[in-house]
Amino acid sequence: MAISGRYTAVLDACVLFSRLQRDVLLSLAHADLYTARWTQEIENEWTSSLLAKYPDAKEKIPRLVKQMREAIPDCLIVDYEPFIPTFQLPDENDRHVLAAAIRGNADAIVSLNTKDFPTDVLAQFDIEIQTPDQFVLNQIMLHPPRALTAIKKMRSRWDQPSLTAADMVYLFEKRQLPQTAAHLRDVLDLI
Repeated sequence: MAISGRYTAVLDACVLFSRLQRDVLLSLAHADLYTARWTQEIENEWTSSLLAKYPDAKEKIPRLVKQMREAIPDCLIVDYEPFIPTFQLPDENDRHVLAAAIRGNADAIVSLNTKDFPTDVLAQFDIEIQTPDQFVLNQIMLHPPRALTAIKKMRSRWDQPSLTAADMVYLFEKRQLPQTAAHLRDVLDLI
């Protein structure tokens, strides 16, 4: 297992479910702004939820998972299971995410379920919790040219239907990325 010297974040299943959140998080990782990691269990969670909501996606999911793994080499964290029983979290079902973050030497967990990852528990392991909105905005603020270029490339891939920069910002706002959308509104010509 390779260990990155870059900032590393474990992406929870809930942030991989939405196409927009998944695409922007992986686009920023692919642009080498941070190292994105997850587990096969996290993959199973978000793909099962996607299949439950969109049964017609059954044929597309394996290809999507393969593309994600190819785009983000060394994304999968393994051998984290022994840590799972040692944690107390508000939702027992989230212990595997914390175990993966520890095993994967993560600096952060990116999740919409911030209440399920108390900061006092995470602080013991030097891990922070961030919403996808906080995380994406942080990446933009830390690396403006590379982050905005990654978002622009992402927008150009969304060609069915094609989106204007304003349309993309509107989607960011609708998909629980309002702070990011507010910032991007000021730099529309760059995305």
